Amino acid sequence: MIIAIVTIFIVGYILITLEHSIHLNKTATALLTGVVCWAIYALGTVDTHHTAEQLSHHLADIAEIAFFLLGAMTIVEIIDAHQGFGVITERIHTKDTRMLLWIISILTFFLSAVLDNLTTSIVMVSLLRKIIKDDEMRRFFAGIVIIAANAGGAWSPLGDVTTTMLWIGGQISAVNVMKTLFIPSLVSLIVPLLYLTFTLKGSIQPPRTSKKGLVENLSSFERNLIFIVGLGMLLFVPVFKTVTHLPPYMGILLALGVVWAVSEIIHSQKDEEDRKPFTASYALSKIDTSSILFFMGILLAIGVLEVTHVLNDLAGWMNDTIGNLDVIVFIIGIASAVIDNVPLVAASMGMYDLATYPQDHRIWEFLAYCAGTGGSMLIIGSAAGVAVMGMERISFFWYLKRISLLALIGYVAGALVFLFV
Repeated sequence: MIIAIVTIFIVGYILITLEHSIHLNKTATALLTGVVCWAIYALGTVDTHHTAEQLSHHLADIAEIAFFLLGAMTIVEIIDAHQGFGVITERIHTKDTRMLLWIISILTFFLSAVLDNLTTSIVMVSLLRKIIKDDEMRRFFAGIVIIAANAGGAWSPLGDVTTTMLWIGGQISAVNVMKTLFIPSLVSLIVPLLYLTFTLKGSIQPPRTSKKGLVENLSSFERNLIFIVGLGMLLFVPVFKTVTHLPPYMGILLALGVVWAVSEIIHSQKDEEDRKPFTASYALSKIDTSSILFFMGILLAIGVLEVTHVLNDLAGWMNDTIGNLDVIVFIIGIASAVIDNVPLVAASMGMYDLATYPQDHRIWEFLAYCAGTGGSMLIIGSAAGVAVMGMERISFFWYLKRISLLALIGYVAGALVFLFV
């Protein structure tokens, strides 16, 4: 049974990477892989009730992420419909490719520490669509956004789900992880940017969009209000989580409710035809639902590897074979580019107890860095990458060819800074 599940997972993974070559949508492959793996597991176990409970447990976790994605994407679409991102794009005047890359990357780095890397990626890709006309160049910038978002999320207890897990579990403290990982995380972004500063050339051509009809039905007050409320509510999500201890998806649903209500109120006096482009219902029809379903399929498949203890066994084997904790954690970071970092970190938390490795021990800090930034090496290695992959239609091999080496260089540089500085 285990061999069959692992085989199906590997085959499904390969088919996802070959999406454009075989002309089979990655979402269909991911859903088939996830469901078939669970079906094999169910057929191979006697206690079907226990299997159903395990599936329900994983589905609850997956649903949290799906609802979070749904809420964040809808808020971004509402802001975009109101031309809210113009508040930022109008202040970015440079057309120099290298200068714009630095501006976007640094903005992403710090924004992801306050929000989280997933939401930040969605917001920044939406911004890039307003700034860059050329599809190929925009995809390249989106790839760098993934690196920047994951780097920014790694050093903040609210910026990446794995760092949050370690924070809630008591393995790290908020102040110490920020102090310890800020420099390594920044280095993991700065090193690729320095390389690109000497190799990237050309200028940016902004898109030519005509929205005269839309402007007539939209005042600057309405645009600015939706932008402020939308971004403000996104920033409120981690605060809501900290205060209430409720999952992040509850905060994003609250944020969506507020933005939805405000958008309804400010357009309440307009005709139905004029109101429609600014409504949340219209925004919901525009979001990329297939990317959410792709994410669900991937996490379903990963869930089977977790309940069958494949990931735990792998972690135990590494501990027995390698021995050196720094090397193990470094490899876990690389593995997180292939396998979701959440179960990898969960397995690591189960392997090493707090009695032996107390809070803020070097292993926990290094794990937060490696698991947070390692996923940038492959586009399906992080939630941010999966979201951007769906939004910009980036193929696995395009990312592997153009971005992966940059992410690897940054990952290694940041790890060396952590270990030796």
